[in-house]
Amino acid sequence: MFKVMIRDTMSSKAKEILEATGKIEVVVDNNKETNDPAELSKIIGEFDALAVRSGTRVTQEVLDHAPRLKVIGRAGIGVDNIDLKAATRQGVVVMNAPGGNTVTTAEHAIAMMLSLARNIPQATASLREAKWEKKQLGGVEVFGKTLGIFGLGHIGGIVADRARGLKMKVIASDPYVSKEAAAKLGVTLVSYDTVLADSDFISLHVPRLKETKNMINTKTLLKMKPGVRIINCSRGEVINLDDLHNAIESGHVAGAALDVFPVEPPDASLKILTNPRVILSPHLGASTGEAQINVARMIADQMSAYLLEGVITNAVNFPSVSMEEMERLRPYLDLAEKMGSMMGQLIRAPHDLTIDYSGDITTLAMKPVTHALLKGLLSAFTDKPINYVNAREMAKLKGIGIKEVVTNADSAFSSLIKLKIEATDEKPDEIWGTIFEKQYPRLVRIGNVYLDAIPDGSMIVIQNVDKPGVIGNVGTTLGKHNVNIGRFQLGRRDDRAVCLVNIDSPVDEIVLSEIKALPNILSVKQILLG
Repeated sequence: MFKVMIRDTMSSKAKEILEATGKIEVVVDNNKETNDPAELSKIIGEFDALAVRSGTRVTQEVLDHAPRLKVIGRAGIGVDNIDLKAATRQGVVVMNAPGGNTVTTAEHAIAMMLSLARNIPQATASLREAKWEKKQLGGVEVFGKTLGIFGLGHIGGIVADRARGLKMKVIASDPYVSKEAAAKLGVTLVSYDTVLADSDFISLHVPRLKETKNMINTKTLLKMKPGVRIINCSRGEVINLDDLHNAIESGHVAGAALDVFPVEPPDASLKILTNPRVILSPHLGASTGEAQINVARMIADQMSAYLLEGVITNAVNFPSVSMEEMERLRPYLDLAEKMGSMMGQLIRAPHDLTIDYSGDITTLAMKPVTHALLKGLLSAFTDKPINYVNAREMAKLKGIGIKEVVTNADSAFSSLIKLKIEATDEKPDEIWGTIFEKQYPRLVRIGNVYLDAIPDGSMIVIQNVDKPGVIGNVGTTLGKHNVNIGRFQLGRRDDRAVCLVNIDSPVDEIVLSEIKALPNILSVKQILLG
């Protein structure tokens, strides 16, 4: 008999599904004190599985006290409250429930847009104060207006579909979605600045990335059409709230609807919270009965399948293969994920891929290896968990074509994985990797240059003209900034060279700029491989 703990006031559907197996005992613990990892650590030791929402934090401390724990199920998408690295090290599978609340969140964005257009919350508050402000609270139609969407993923795509049903013109900007993929949704893919300039309403559905933090600020707000209305049901950090408040006060922005905030709950002193032209909700995007039942059902089904049958579905940190084959696949999965991550950071735009397998790897299940490669690649584009199950679907959504090839040609390597980024002018557009002695990952070619490099940690990738002094200049520059070099790997071909520099800690843009300004340097990029 397996023992499962369910927390965070999850829908009772999860308990029903697990207990119906007749082989799982369920304990429901909604004690908020147990949200504290120190308290959870005291009772987790007797459980084989843990089902949570966002309230419970599963830290290294908790996992250290959970010798029986086999699986953690997150009833939702985000797993920020779970220490994935610690769980992986301990062999605990972490599952999520992607898609269970996608429609709900998209509908909330549409509801916020309509409420904003017609001043519904303000009108409700006015009537409750015994006022009749009919003239002051006049709104605008959405019919015929242009909705600009930043982020055309699952939720953004549903918002686009619903908006088209309201007879709105929909445009979108997403650097990781192709025009063809957008066209299938009836959406015109345009530039970032075009969305800012042409939209009557702007809805944000972007991930939490360095590039998206404060993407809505004074500078971008001034590029928007006068009278624009802004809806944010994605991440609180993407809007500078003070800048937005000032733009509304000046009259340039007609209003805003916010479901998310940089810190939740938000500081009560924030000016925007009292702005009469702003409508607010306390992160209700996924808070419907239907969504909570959907994610509870999904996670209970997945957890029972794993506990009783060993079937892994929607795993964030583990591929869906048998334990026996996993032992042989593990080095290739690590190599492929790092190859994908490296190319995703080097070439940050959607392109078709060709993946060529040869040698011993072709005797194993290559599908998980492809998914590991895609997981690494796509994780450079989003803060949502990409796993071995949904990686291919996410690539398809972004319009990325995948061609897998098995080559029987003779090679100097017992196994070889080749990743080629198609139809890009950026270089390097190709990377080759292999496994030494059945366990050590190596990069053996970048672009058209052969080398022997260890893909690990913080790396600086340098393309340069092959002339004397480059290595010395790079070493001197890093030394000046107290950056320690772990390894320096160089490959040369004709008059060109590629340097891969493993460093002990990431560097800032100042260091990269100084290296780029050195003689004979063609390009410099920093890669973080974990």
